[in-house]
Amino acid sequence: MSKLMSGGLMDDMDPEEGFEEPGEESGLKSAGAEEMLASEDDTIKKVSAGSMAEWRLSVSPKAFPAVLSVSVSSGRDDAPEWEVMLYDGASEVWNSNHASDLVELSSSKTLVLKAECPGGGRYGDSVSIAVTLKASSYEESITFEAVAKQSILILKTQIDQEKSVADSLYAKANLGEKDIYAVLSPQGLRGYVFVEGMNTDRLLEKTKEIKKARKFIEGETSIDDISHYLTPASPVIRIAEGDIVELVNGPFKGEQARVQKVDPVKESVVIELIGAMVPIPVDVKAEWVRVIEKEE
Repeated sequence: MSKLMSGGLMDDMDPEEGFEEPGEESGLKSAGAEEMLASEDDTIKKVSAGSMAEWRLSVSPKAFPAVLSVSVSSGRDDAPEWEVMLYDGASEVWNSNHASDLVELSSSKTLVLKAECPGGGRYGDSVSIAVTLKASSYEESITFEAVAKQSILILKTQIDQEKSVADSLYAKANLGEKDIYAVLSPQGLRGYVFVEGMNTDRLLEKTKEIKKARKFIEGETSIDDISHYLTPASPVIRIAEGDIVELVNGPFKGEQARVQKVDPVKESVVIELIGAMVPIPVDVKAEWVRVIEKEE
């Protein structure tokens, strides 16, 4: 967020020149005393398609009547337009579809500025919103910015057709303009596929052509919500000492055994074969065993 003040730019001062201790006559008023426009939201907002960026704006004109003007510009000429709105409480006082960009003010107040990222936006599309307040001979401006980011959506599929749907979407991701960045079908999660993409309108259109795809779950998820699917769980988590297991790989495949020891570091287990004449401890990989009976 950039900020312009009629009282001068404090940042241009040499810290060792012209600096006076508090209480001395410096000829400069504090920034707080000068501001007619103020906002604590001083970062660039990153929002996904169809979502809102929001800023709170304190407006304190030095004289009345005062006029607030809003100017909207996008970072790319052929980008779909962001819808920008200005609210006074629950009432909308201006939006980017209005013919006039002026709002008259008769008192100080707190306003809320909102910008909706279009559903057809591309990664990195942006909007810049300049808000200017004029009151008598005073004028101040603040510029707010928002940037489009990708979404992670949950696609409902026919049960046991998750991989088929994921493969179909992956194939479409490599055709034409890339608007699908990743497709995840976690093992063990039935009936759902995660899709990371940018243009949500186009994602909806593409899934209509996939027979086993059902619909997107309303809203979106985050990388934090699905991170546990991205890191494979250690196979020893499901195994405990005393469990009865079946060997599904290795030289003893098909045999049953009892677990004697679990080694989480090596991801292995020590077992004793139940059918052996002489019980001999055998060290095998944890992924080679399937628990068939838990130790009570």
